[in-house]
Amino acid sequence: MLFVSPPSSPFEAPSLLFHFLSSPLRFFIQTLYYSLLYFRGSAVKSSDPSSSIRLVCVSDTHTKKTTIPAGDVLIHAGDLADQGTATEIQDQIDWIASLPHSEKIMIAGNHDSFFDPRARRASDVHRSIDFHGIHYLQHSSVTLRFPEIMHRQLTFYGAPQIPACGGDDFAFQYTRDKDAWSDTIPRRTDILITHTPPRHHLDLPHGMGCEYLLREVWKLRPKVHVFGHVHLGYGRENVFWDEGQKAYERVCAREQVGLFRDFLDPFAWLDALPIVWYGVKGALWSQVWGGAGVGTLLINASLTYGSTGKLGNAAQIIDV
Repeated sequence: MLFVSPPSSPFEAPSLLFHFLSSPLRFFIQTLYYSLLYFRGSAVKSSDPSSSIRLVCVSDTHTKKTTIPAGDVLIHAGDLADQGTATEIQDQIDWIASLPHSEKIMIAGNHDSFFDPRARRASDVHRSIDFHGIHYLQHSSVTLRFPEIMHRQLTFYGAPQIPACGGDDFAFQYTRDKDAWSDTIPRRTDILITHTPPRHHLDLPHGMGCEYLLREVWKLRPKVHVFGHVHLGYGRENVFWDEGQKAYERVCAREQVGLFRDFLDPFAWLDALPIVWYGVKGALWSQVWGGAGVGTLLINASLTYGSTGKLGNAAQIIDV
């Protein structure tokens, strides 16, 4: 019965058997969608090595430290701490500041309670943080210029808020029915950094991410979107903002109605058609005709492996 039981925690992934029995439609569509994405290749045009900027992306270190690869910009997408105290956060910031990257950017996560006055511990009220020159973004942007790399520049925007998933000691929470994202992100953002994922992408099957953030990213379409929060969503995903992706998201948003009702809804299965059409067309464009994708690279940079409490994932590297 273990494999057909629901997950014991909203942060745990269901077994493949439970996922299939809960919604064969969603299981099939997700498998099809990600298989076709593999053949479509990169959604971001490759940069000339002489003019590329290397981003090194991490998240969810939860007070722990590890070896971080070299690069031009280090991005930490939140959850530096476990208990959210100023001491924990300062220790992580001291570590990040010691790394050799020329620029460092960070945002807070729900475990970084010190940054949210509503969740801050009473013992930390009069404490302060020394950022050592690290760019801390909280509903704010920074434009970094790289004169030594063809005088390029990139604009980063960061925001920490997440759909509520814990108690009062969790920071920057909002109820899931609240839109905390529409028209909040500047349109000229190149690299978006949030703690929560956009819902249904590098997320758990039931959707821990935010649907309102997903809508905002549809409008914004940055080069790269870095996040964490959902440890089991670790990895990267290319998205192309087409009707195939819309169909995939519709299927993921459907209520799970069980094995037989899923099979008996022919209209729901029709959503597989645009996924196949746009997936095959995109794969031919990329693999046969050598076309370059135009979309966004999503990166879930969680270093903590699942619920083990250990840093089992590697930093994500992208050249833009």
